[in-house]
Amino acid sequence: MLPLPLHPFRPRLVDALRGYDRQRFARDLSAGITVGIVALPLAMAFAIASGVKPEQGIFTAIIAGLIVAALGGSNVQIAGPAGAFIVIVYGIVERYGLGNLLISTALAGVLLFLMGWLRLGVLVRYIPVSIIIGFTNGIAVLIGLSQVKDLLGLEVAQMPADFFTQLGVLARRLHTVNPAAVAIGLGCLALVVVWPKSYAMPTAPSGTRERLLRVMARLPGTIVALALATLATVALGLPVETIGSRFGGIPQQLPEFALPAFSWEGAKQLFIPTLTIALLGAIESLLCARVADNLTEFPRHDPNQELMAQGVANMVVPFFGGIPATGTIARTVTNVRSGAATPVAGIVHALGLLLVVLVAAPLAAHVPLAALAGILLFVAWNMGEWREFARLRHFNLPYRTILLGTFVLTVVFDLTVAVQVGLAMACGFFIYRMSVLFRVEALALSQAPPGMQAMRLFGPLFFGAVVKVEAIGEQLAPDTRVLVLEMSRLISMDTTGLDALEQLYRTLERRGVQLVLCEVNAQPLGLLRRSGFTARLGEHGLAPDLTQALAAMHSEPRAA
Repeated sequence: MLPLPLHPFRPRLVDALRGYDRQRFARDLSAGITVGIVALPLAMAFAIASGVKPEQGIFTAIIAGLIVAALGGSNVQIAGPAGAFIVIVYGIVERYGLGNLLISTALAGVLLFLMGWLRLGVLVRYIPVSIIIGFTNGIAVLIGLSQVKDLLGLEVAQMPADFFTQLGVLARRLHTVNPAAVAIGLGCLALVVVWPKSYAMPTAPSGTRERLLRVMARLPGTIVALALATLATVALGLPVETIGSRFGGIPQQLPEFALPAFSWEGAKQLFIPTLTIALLGAIESLLCARVADNLTEFPRHDPNQELMAQGVANMVVPFFGGIPATGTIARTVTNVRSGAATPVAGIVHALGLLLVVLVAAPLAAHVPLAALAGILLFVAWNMGEWREFARLRHFNLPYRTILLGTFVLTVVFDLTVAVQVGLAMACGFFIYRMSVLFRVEALALSQAPPGMQAMRLFGPLFFGAVVKVEAIGEQLAPDTRVLVLEMSRLISMDTTGLDALEQLYRTLERRGVQLVLCEVNAQPLGLLRRSGFTARLGEHGLAPDLTQALAAMHSEPRAA
């Protein structure tokens, strides 16, 4: 028995630190600080939108960011709470409670680690792009809908997780709109959209104004919007809900280690949530790593090592009150564009966030929730691939059906149902396409002896195409005594296809018709021999090519 090939645990940091010098550290330090600034508002916003406290998002960004950077398989990937998890986490908290969310996250971490250890990272790439686009756009819609309450300042005690129920609650509470919250939210959204990017500014500023603009352009728009919204709220005394008024602020201390309450009866109900977190975490992290590979010239990421690091991170963060974490495209791209060279930048980003918590946590109490809602609307818009809807007319019916079906199911039901149904539809369409590719064609043989008929098989003979083999017996002329199946174009065959051939053989045998196979390729021939079918065919039942099959049939009567 061969041993199972397990993936060796070798973090990318080990190789990246070879020849590490001051120049690389300077690049990593600058990039890490920049990413930390970007990550702070996003971590709080994702946590609040997920139905948990803002510090849980920050603690997740610190712990998961540090672990994935130190143990991951990418040079530049940044991990933390992600927008894709908002809908999932909110639904789990509402249905099962916060304690079960932490247990589900830890169990998902175990699954992620095992996926990487067992070299299953490559399997994530087999998920059709139509499914990924469908559920990504669906999650983006749900994130945007979840922010309407805080953007408008509506007086809603608790938002439900169901799509249509959310619409009903929002519609019934529209009369409680807070104009100040609307102004802050839309203002932050507009500022994040139009804020200049550093790479679009002059590379060699000459005057004081140009230098100031370049310095300002390096500041992330999310931080600028958050700072201005907080200043306006405090200075003008705006009547809007803030982090302090809802959550009592952010504790100015390190997270405490605590074991979530565990019960086997509760854990048995968490199979689907655990599987959802693990699947989404694997997809998001590996997609993010592939995006980073395309933006850099560093060695390509190791998907299995990345999954093991994500698994360790998700096993650890729940014991400090954290939520699910994965690779995040926005922060990873920021890391790349800021000049990161090694995973040290991710470590710096995590330590920078920790320093902010220890020094400036009290300031977060004045952050208006409407500002975070505006930022998350921008994140949701960037997250979706909306152009794919306009391009649907250029693709075939299966692609359109899978994408739109996954999108609708994600919005109306949940991600697990959407992915399961999407994969089922993809498999169904694939089976149909493969069955169409297989065909049986009659061959015209000028030199064939009387009573001999030949047919050629094309494509893969598998369970979805056997009906065409079963129909061969009905297509034969009444005087047929020999049927030759030319199989040079038969690329593969499964056991169901083999069973169809055996049934055809028995049918022909009862009618006194001999079956001859010729030019059989390696894979079908191996299956035929292992099953003993070639032995049942007899001496003349297998021929190297059609010419020799004809010669054998011509000589057989004389031999008799």
